[in-house]
Amino acid sequence: MADHLEASVTLPSEPASVSAARGYVLSTLAEWGLPADTEAAETVRLIVSELTTNAVQHTFGQSPTFTVDIELHRDEHLRIGVTDSHPRFPKRLPAAVQQDNGRGMVIIRWLAAECGGKLRVRPTREGGKTVSIELPWTAPAQPVATAGQQEP
Repeated sequence: MADHLEASVTLPSEPASVSAARGYVLSTLAEWGLPADTEAAETVRLIVSELTTNAVQHTFGQSPTFTVDIELHRDEHLRIGVTDSHPRFPKRLPAAVQQDNGRGMVIIRWLAAECGGKLRVRPTREGGKTVSIELPWTAPAQPVATAGQQEP
């Protein structure tokens, strides 16, 4: 596999885009060798759901779109970042706060730690932010056969 693979998609900041982002990431990772029916794919699915939901819900209409970037480095590290144009960084709510939402960053941080990864939040030059997660790549080294192809 190549030393560096990357893919990106920009979507409107609306609820339907969360599902579209999940589908895009999982289909891209399947092309790169991560089967959709693995525990690692389920973890990525949840992380992408939480990151993109945050980009839709917590930008208060000030970010008309968000971008999902995926990078695979040397079959060792997978980075998934979600960039929006809202300047406010995510905040972790105290456990005692009684709200129905606001736990996405806690979930993401926990999943990252469980997988041996890390979470980062960085400002963009344009005044927004990128929330990214880096995980060890756990996919098999050979690509997955696509429909209609047989492995040798």
